[in-house]
Amino acid sequence: MVLSYISKVARFLTMQTILFLCTGNYYRSRFAEHLFNYLARKHGLNWQADSRGLALERGVNNVGAISRYAKAALAERGIVLLDEERFPQSVLLEDFQNFTKVVAIDEDEHRPLMVERFPQWVDNIEYWLVHDIDKTGVDEALGQIEAKVINLINKLEQKLQA
Repeated sequence: MVLSYISKVARFLTMQTILFLCTGNYYRSRFAEHLFNYLARKHGLNWQADSRGLALERGVNNVGAISRYAKAALAERGIVLLDEERFPQSVLLEDFQNFTKVVAIDEDEHRPLMVERFPQWVDNIEYWLVHDIDKTGVDEALGQIEAKVINLINKLEQKLQA
């Protein structure tokens, strides 16, 4: 009984981390990162999200630090970003080793990039299936990400209570 309690306290005190991956680290992964962090704080979870891109070079037409669609959708949910929002970052090999959990936002798009760039990690991450703006409308894609993030938050909360 006491050991179970100590185990729960230790898990809470140790920050758990999640990394959201997409292609350009500009739209989907950034939305997931900020939404996750907002909800994790709201639910009192000791989890912190970050995000990276698998192929930043494909985002040559991206303007600014974060997609206006992601920023607007976050604002609609009461999540206001700082003006100094960081610019997209590329994923590095050590990121796979340093994060507790890694989620690639679109398996169809990101599994081939993982095979090409990080083959040893292809089967060690979780894949969602949320397509980019060229295949899925903004509201639908961000709604899918929101549902998946909420589901993930609920699972982590249940795990903490177990």
